[in-house]
Amino acid sequence: MKIGDLARATGTRVETIRYYEAEGLLPAPARNGGNYRIYESAHLDRLSFIRRSRDLGFTLDQVRALLRLADDRGAPCCAVDALAQAHVDAIDRKLADLQALRSELVLRLDACARETIADCRIIEALLPR
Repeated sequence: MKIGDLARATGTRVETIRYYEAEGLLPAPARNGGNYRIYESAHLDRLSFIRRSRDLGFTLDQVRALLRLADDRGAPCCAVDALAQAHVDAIDRKLADLQALRSELVLRLDACARETIADCRIIEALLPR
């Protein structure tokens, strides 16, 4: 399949596919007589893996590590577990930060007299001190 077909099949932009190739995440495909890239089912599978990993919030470095681990089918999965747990921990920290931000904003909303901007607690909180 050509790059446009691969892009449509995975919901990935053509530029992103080229970037993943340049970064070594996706192996370079063979080219046909017209110098078009010709992708195989292995490319589709690998790109789908990359996309799903990115959808789950893994960084490119983490995806690279996951791909290395996935390529060694006989290795123990404890390294994958450690990587996934580190990602879960980071997500938990982000969730805690978001909850704190939400609480602060709700407090500001509750304190709002809803009269004029001069009395707005949200604007007040955003102004430099």
